[in-house]
Amino acid sequence: MHNFTLPENAKVFGALKPAADAAGRTGRYFNLALGHKLYLVFEVDQGNAATIQFDVLQATNAAGAGAKAVTGNRRIWSNLDEVTNDVVARQTDAQTYTSDAAVKEKLVVLEVGPSDLDLANGFTYVAPRTGASNAANLTSCIAYIVPMYPGAAQPSYTA
Repeated sequence: MHNFTLPENAKVFGALKPAADAAGRTGRYFNLALGHKLYLVFEVDQGNAATIQFDVLQATNAAGAGAKAVTGNRRIWSNLDEVTNDVVARQTDAQTYTSDAAVKEKLVVLEVGPSDLDLANGFTYVAPRTGASNAANLTSCIAYIVPMYPGAAQPSYTA
């Protein structure tokens, strides 16, 4: 048996609750100061042929103070048709990712590390964000934080 278990090797959070995405939305902020990596896993149930942009915001606290986009390219993966396949394909590294307009069930993964943030100015909090799309397009996001120092007792990433 393999020793890896997701709840013991990463912190798992609901970052953006499922909802219609007509105007775009920003999810909860998480403190990545003691995290090694953050994976934002977006799910899309696309009911309208409109593209959706996915990116990451950074801020100086959990309330989103001074929020601004995380700049620089990051690793991105996607599956633009989850009903017909289970392949999550690596995309070109970029700051943001925009889905195609096909009416499908989709999965998009963005990777963020502390070095991607403006740490010198106190930006250690991150949140997922979706761009304006259509009310028939439903989106959600789960955040997985890989701790910098694995172990049974992990710091709070929400405070």
